[in-house]
Amino acid sequence: METAHNIEVLPEHARLIADPEVWIEGEAVDQLARIARMPGCVRAVGLPDLHAGPGFPIGAAFAFRDAIHPGLVGGDVGCGVRVVALPRAKATGDTLERRALDTTAGRALPDVLPGAVLEAVWRLGPRGLCEVRGVPDSLAALAAEEPDEVGPYATLASGETPDVEYGSALGSVGGGNHFLEASRVGKIADKEAAASVGLKRGGFAVLAHSGSRGLGKAIATKWGHAVLTPQSATPYLQDLIGAVRFARANRLVLCWRLLTALGAARPGRISGFFDVTHNTVEPGLADGAPAWIHRKGAAPAALEQLTAVLGSRGAPTWIMAGAGCGHALCSVAHGAGRRMNRSEAVEKMRARYRRTDFRRTATGGRVICDDPRLLYAEHPDVYKDIEPVIASLEGAGAARRVASLLPMLTVKR
Repeated sequence: METAHNIEVLPEHARLIADPEVWIEGEAVDQLARIARMPGCVRAVGLPDLHAGPGFPIGAAFAFRDAIHPGLVGGDVGCGVRVVALPRAKATGDTLERRALDTTAGRALPDVLPGAVLEAVWRLGPRGLCEVRGVPDSLAALAAEEPDEVGPYATLASGETPDVEYGSALGSVGGGNHFLEASRVGKIADKEAAASVGLKRGGFAVLAHSGSRGLGKAIATKWGHAVLTPQSATPYLQDLIGAVRFARANRLVLCWRLLTALGAARPGRISGFFDVTHNTVEPGLADGAPAWIHRKGAAPAALEQLTAVLGSRGAPTWIMAGAGCGHALCSVAHGAGRRMNRSEAVEKMRARYRRTDFRRTATGGRVICDDPRLLYAEHPDVYKDIEPVIASLEGAGAARRVASLLPMLTVKR
């Protein structure tokens, strides 16, 4: 359903998907309208988590006929989410928190040469971890389960390997709204779809929401506000796919760290997984014609593709199945979306809560966070209610509910 949220400023080929109950800031809609009016834009979609970013809106997808805009992808190239399902967990409560404090501390792979692991995952993504000396056997076994790469860039070679320093960041969450989480499976709305990835009532899941760390920012700085044609874009696309592969490997290593705490860090203890990317550009279709689909904080939702719409650490995440909805550019919200920027959030949450209040959520979840400012900036109160966001996506025919995941432990370090 489209709403009355300033949609009069949008050109005819732009659409805002949000029910009236979903708050959308006017600046975000203005940004959506501005990008939609750029030369070559044939479709623009604002999703229910739409919010203003530094120049470009977050929670949106854009289709351009013959132009590729690195700036629309932003500095967190390859950001996305990995969901790993497991039927049981050997540790919960205090035991899980104690183990997670240990398994998520420090560098993830201290016995691995940063340059070697960076080169491997830059070329091959998560499966590259199998080639690197010093990778723990349990992680290598999980990497070996990765499917062959598919999609428009499956055969595209990555660009020149970036500086070695970025390899040290593999397996780290990063700042902002990124997190690592252990969850319980809550409601099952579609048993068949849930079972296809191993989610069942009473089961568990691990989520990693993170990206390419400093790599993505370096790529964004390198390409700036360039406007590329399909003929001139290959060097950028090579950088982009390398960062996407790195980000996917980063999420696998993150999940492995928390799976280790749960006593489930081997293939036989996992019942399924999937990984989706939020910040990228790829060839696709808009109104039946070829176009370049740019996503900035938007999750892909092709027909029957499983995707995750992330809640806050105090609200459920919903696994959804995409409907391949063309008017939504086969995209859904990647999360609930912010109600206030981080500076405002820190000021308001400091006045409202004590820091000791942040170690537990209203739903009983636990929080591990080394950065006091992030405790305030990412408090559940600064995010929109997830329910109207999900209802908006269903009402627009973009996706349907599959299962909810309820946070047990959220890690931000």
